[in-house]
Parts: sequence; C-alpha cells; structure tokens
Amino acid sequence: MNYTFYVRRALHLLILAALAATACGQKPTPVSDFAAQRQLMVHQQLMPRGIKDERVLTAMAKVSREEFVPPDSRAASYEDGPLPIGYGQTISQPYIVAFMTEQLRSKPSDRVLEIGTGSGYQAAILAELAAEVYTIEIVEPLAKNAEVTLQRLGYKNVYVKVGDGYSGWPECAPFDAITVTCAPDHVPQPLIDQLKEDGRMIIPVGGFGDQELHLLQKKNGQLQRRAVLPVRFVPMAGEAQKAK
Repeated sequence: MNYTFYVRRALHLLILAALAATACGQKPTPVSDFAAQRQLMVHQQLMPRGIKDERVLTAMAKVSREEFVPPDSRAASYEDGPLPIGYGQTISQPYIVAFMTEQLRSKPSDRVLEIGTGSGYQAAILAELAAEVYTIEIVEPLAKNAEVTLQRLGYKNVYVKVGDGYSGWPECAPFDAITVTCAPDHVPQPLIDQLKEDGRMIIPVGGFGDQELHLLQKKNGQLQRRAVLPVRFVPMAGEAQKAK
C-alpha cells in the first residue's frame, strides 16, 4: 500500500472538510473524517515509531477505532493515547496495539488467543491478520458489547467468551499466538501450556507503574523470553490476584 498517497489524500479531505464547514458558518470539524484520521494515525503515530509490517499497517488503517470507543469519546478516537471504555478499563493507545500485534507475526492460517477483550478493537485488528481469534473478557458487559460490535462490523472469525483470562481457553487450545492486554505479576502457566510449539506470546508483566511487555516464544517445549517495552496496563483480575 502506498501510504504517502493515502496521507496526501487524507490531508486533502481534511482541508476540504474545514473549508466546507467555514463556508457554512460552522467551526471546522476535521476529526469527523475518521477515514482520513486513520491514515494520519498510521503515518504520524505508527510508522515513525518503527512499525513496519505492511499487514499490520494495513489493518490499522482499515479498522474503525471510533466504533470501539464510547460515543462521547469518538472525536478523540485517533489521538495518540488510551481512552476510557467504562468499568475501569481502557482501549489501548494505537501504537501499543500495533506494536503488540507486530510482535506476534501472525500468519493468515493462525489461531490467536486474546486475554482482555475490552471494547473489541484489538480483536478486530487480529481478525484482519489471522484465521480465528478467541478473545476472553472478565467484565461481562464489556464482553457483550464487544461481541455485538464485532458482529455488526462483520467479523465472523472472532469468538468472544466471558470468563477469567488467567485460565485461557483450554477447550480451543493450542494457539499459534497469544496476546494479553492486562497485567499479571507473572506469566500464567495455563497460557504457557496453551501456546503451540514455535508460538509467540506478548504480555505485560508487573505491578501498576512498573510493567514491561514480555515477548515469549516456545522452542522445544521451553520458553525464550525477553522484555521489549515499558508499558502501563490495567491489572489482570480474577485468579491472577489470588495467585500472587
């Protein structure tokens, strides 16, 4: 995809929207053009920070983030930061979503497990890249809302479950990749057990304010592990709190 072309087109659309609004005596509202905002997000927030995978960039440019935030936050959908989605949870910063997705190196044939559905945005991104996405959310209203949104947007390869992500989804295991969007203080053993040989897991580990994303890969039944990025996620609830 030629992102230079799309960025120029996005800027052109924003200018036209602003001129049209001014001509009508209204204040310019460039954020209303979400498609243009997505292209700018890719060009200004993701690519300069080193996101290079073309499939990830294409997915981030395609998925409508505004569909996964509360109505009163839609104008901020493509700002460079997380947004609250209720119940003490957030939708992650676009760069973090792209970074975690890129680290998984998902293939079109992959089956991916996500822990922490939230509003469903990360699941939608993964669904553009993998064959099947299994996503678990412990907060039932968030899970139900995410499922409705994903179905409305046509994602038939995403399966949503209400439950404790610490235990994973054993009846659907093993998985080619696992991504975790809430932070335990250790990597849950059930998730390790459900990761395929050569599979990759990206997970934030640590207490609030002192977390790092860890990338794990299973090789010959053993885990290769390294910290890749300091982050701040909401704590993992449920069994993770009891296991401390």
